[in-house]
Amino acid sequence: MNIIAELFLLLAIVIYSYLEALVRLFIPVKRKSVSGEIVLITGAGHGIGRLTAYEFAKHKSKLVLWDINKHGIEETAAECRKLGAPTHAFVVDCSKKEEIYSMIDKIKKEVGDVTIVVNNAGTIYPADLLSTKDEEITKTFEVNILGHFWIIKALLPPMMKRNHGHIITVASICGHGVIPYLIPYCSSKFAAVGFHRALTSELAAMGKNGIKTSCLCPVFVNTGFTKNPSTRLWPILETDDVVRKLMDGILTDKKMIFVPSYLNFCLVLEKFLPERALAAINRVQNIQFEAVVSYKHKKN
Repeated sequence: MNIIAELFLLLAIVIYSYLEALVRLFIPVKRKSVSGEIVLITGAGHGIGRLTAYEFAKHKSKLVLWDINKHGIEETAAECRKLGAPTHAFVVDCSKKEEIYSMIDKIKKEVGDVTIVVNNAGTIYPADLLSTKDEEITKTFEVNILGHFWIIKALLPPMMKRNHGHIITVASICGHGVIPYLIPYCSSKFAAVGFHRALTSELAAMGKNGIKTSCLCPVFVNTGFTKNPSTRLWPILETDDVVRKLMDGILTDKKMIFVPSYLNFCLVLEKFLPERALAAINRVQNIQFEAVVSYKHKKN
């Protein structure tokens, strides 16, 4: 096909895509069933991971729950079993590659091949760069992005063989824009968003369209990870609201899930604004949270 014909085809696809998106505003997208799917959720001992486990339990999925906190993961598992879901709980440190590989081998033997994975485990150390310890930087990347690599490398072969599965990356708005005193966290979340986009592209290039991918990008969530967060322009989200949006995105195979949804528009607008205007917006929104600055605990 010559370049002129390809350009006309591209234009037609763009127009069709916009019309399809417009129609979806008024016609609900059909939701898929996850009943019977084996779902691995990391960081399931509290917050987003815990409530996501409850939602999958309500949908009659088989659950494999990981967390570094034994008490938290056992509480989540007990509630999921009350909801009628077969549930297996394991204490796993997602910063340790060999532990991840060993546990996934055990799960394959005892439970079966995981078909849906929610990479939710994360860590954060609010501080200026010079106050951030080297081991905190290393831990941030080990949990927030390197763990995703080891988990997906171990789980992907059976998904590829069947051309079936769903990989969910829990990232953050910090994977698209930056906030002072969160340099390692923002950097790791940029990497997580990049991982999601690159993996999505690679699966499409290999023709594995049966393996779906989604990426969750919320603003501050009231999970206790950051203390006393506040901002003038963004809401501080409650965990149950975020999880509802997440499950809606998973069940409709949505690629990028922004919470609140208008963040998508804000990020597009940001690309066209001059730097002085962006700096003024940052001053107006006045993001606040407790952070270590110059080795002293105080608010950002």
